[in-house]
Amino acid sequence: METVIIVIHLMVVLALVGVILLQKSEGGALGMGGGGGNFLSGRGTANVLTRATTYLAAAFFATSIILTILHNNTGGGSILDGSGAPAAAPSAPAGAATTDDLKNQLTPPAGGDGGSGTGPQVPISQ
Repeated sequence: METVIIVIHLMVVLALVGVILLQKSEGGALGMGGGGGNFLSGRGTANVLTRATTYLAAAFFATSIILTILHNNTGGGSILDGSGAPAAAPSAPAGAATTDDLKNQLTPPAGGDGGSGTGPQVPISQ
């Protein structure tokens, strides 16, 4: 059911964009007004496009509300309901880092296979 409403919603959106782009700009701010012949000119066509825009906008709002209701009934929560708070940053070490700390991070654990350390595998100078 939700997929059908989404398809209808997308068709309404495309039709709404098309009808809006067909309308003549009243202010002439886009610089495209009037020079292209008599296609869709006249007062009657403006009324048809205005009505079509009104009906398509109403259908857009209706399908948006229906999709919201369907989504809330299926239990799909909001993205704002997720974690609630951002993850805390890792705490800083108590003292200054030493070369031994770095060496312990870079070497594989004792008794391992030698290549599965958690840090990058780089040569350690002595």
